[in-house]
Amino acid sequence: MDYYKALGVEKTASEEEIKKAYRKLALKYHPDNKGGGDEKKFKEATEAYEVLGDKQKRVQYDQFGKVGGAGPNFGGAGFGGFDFRGFENVNFDFGGGLGDVFDAFFGGGGKRGRKKSGPAKGNDLEMVVRVSFEEAIFGATKEIELTRYETCDRCKGNGAEPGTKIVTCEQCNGTGQQVRLQRTPFGQIQTSATCSACEGSGRIPEKKCKACKGEGRVAKSSMLKVKIPAGIEHEAVIRLNGKGEAGLNGGEYGDLFIHVSVGASKEFERVKNDIHTTQKIHLIQAVLGDEIEVKTVHGNVKLVIPAGTESGRAFRLKGYGVPKVNSDEKGDHIITILVDVPRRLSRKEKEMYEQLAKEAGLNNIKPQIKSWFQ
Repeated sequence: MDYYKALGVEKTASEEEIKKAYRKLALKYHPDNKGGGDEKKFKEATEAYEVLGDKQKRVQYDQFGKVGGAGPNFGGAGFGGFDFRGFENVNFDFGGGLGDVFDAFFGGGGKRGRKKSGPAKGNDLEMVVRVSFEEAIFGATKEIELTRYETCDRCKGNGAEPGTKIVTCEQCNGTGQQVRLQRTPFGQIQTSATCSACEGSGRIPEKKCKACKGEGRVAKSSMLKVKIPAGIEHEAVIRLNGKGEAGLNGGEYGDLFIHVSVGASKEFERVKNDIHTTQKIHLIQAVLGDEIEVKTVHGNVKLVIPAGTESGRAFRLKGYGVPKVNSDEKGDHIITILVDVPRRLSRKEKEMYEQLAKEAGLNNIKPQIKSWFQ
């Protein structure tokens, strides 16, 4: 039998990968699994794991293709070194199921999560704040309504009615854990779980607070002012320390994460800290040049258009863009010129353009543009 194929792993598999593969197969094929137990496949997987799960045996198997003592009759040490011998006539009680038994040996129980005793930090909160294009550039203060768990004013977070004591939990004797014994094919296993009475703290109020029912915190709604820094970008996140929920057993507050959503502008396009716009000019302005007034987020600015400016040429206005967060620096405003070629002309305009054509030596030109009169 190829032990690697039996577990469905590669020869380069790590110890953890081998352990996980065996645990999966053992749970699936164990004879006591009513959903599809297979004793033969269970024994094959167990035999493979006994060898590959042992460093020395694995080296020997990789070198020689076999291990002394391993084989179909390798005996009672079947379950990865856990001896079945001596349990032949015992009526086993699996309690919570095979999963609990395997968790005890392979660390799965830790995934169920135990609450730490003592104060626990409160949950972090998240919310979206929408700001306008201009507010994101120049900054703003937004007022938001926040609903969260806050420390109970009556008991100051300890969960006890004022004037009463905090006492040792009788169910767990102050350990915060409740111990349970299980009889399994591998012997007697001791497992523990978070105490349901004290939730792992080991101590409970002698008399629960009337306001918070012993939890130490209550749900409240309040208004909070959030400062939006100048230059903030769309989908940026602002972290407000201690503005999340109050913790259990007097634990500190979590944090509040503000996700900023910036609205669009009809006039301006923002690329990081630069502002982009387009500006139409007349054909004559492009040919002769001009001085025009353009709109920026900081107000109107004069821009010189050199003679002979082509459509698509970009001009940069230094420092007329978006401020950098927590800095005095600003980005730039970039203006792309679009030369607006007239499609309709008055009779006089048409005559003048025809005269310009002659001056340019275009004597054989055949005008296609129509005058307003035509």
